Amino acid sequence: MDRYTPIYVNTSGKMCCIIGGGRVAARKIKGLLHAEAHIKVISPDITAELKQLHQDSRLEWIDRSYRKGDLRGAFLVYAATNQVEVNAAVVQEAMKDGILVNDAISSYNSSFITPSVVRRGRLSIAISTAGAGPAAAAEIRAVLEEQFGDEYETYIEFLHQMRGQVKARVSSSHQRSILLRQLTEMNVLEDIRSGQFRWWTEEQIGEWISRNQEEI
Repeated sequence: MDRYTPIYVNTSGKMCCIIGGGRVAARKIKGLLHAEAHIKVISPDITAELKQLHQDSRLEWIDRSYRKGDLRGAFLVYAATNQVEVNAAVVQEAMKDGILVNDAISSYNSSFITPSVVRRGRLSIAISTAGAGPAAAAEIRAVLEEQFGDEYETYIEFLHQMRGQVKARVSSSHQRSILLRQLTEMNVLEDIRSGQFRWWTEEQIGEWISRNQEEI
């Protein structure tokens, strides 16, 4: 049985602690960087990639092994060492203090898992097998990456822009709902794929809203 509830957690500006500095830790950190988290890495050794991120002031590095109490103030924790005992100690401290924790060695010991993600700008599609088949998740991700190409980044950004304009210009929630649904029924995605898409001006947006409001 799947023990997990799919959610998106806001980690922007929040302390996220990673115990370990190898390739697994580096993979976890990539997602946190995208989410603009405050990242603290505790490990005597880290990859060259993480060293560069530290030099660029994109993460904090504590150059030593984990000690009890290191998780103080953390919102989320990854136990990403290759040592079962160390990860278990990290999980124990995190659980005791009510901190979300992921054990890279054992998903069963984790309070959350990190899915494989396809990102296209504001669009993110998460894939998880709840630890049952990481290779299968990777295959599914490859299929989705092909299906949802870079054009979706522009498309979703267009919808985001239009949603803001519709909310600002239309007071009726009923009309807003209809207008936003009409946007998804247009051929915007095909125009992007064919290279014919052009961003709408303020005037064009206003004209489109007014014209379609009259038909509601």
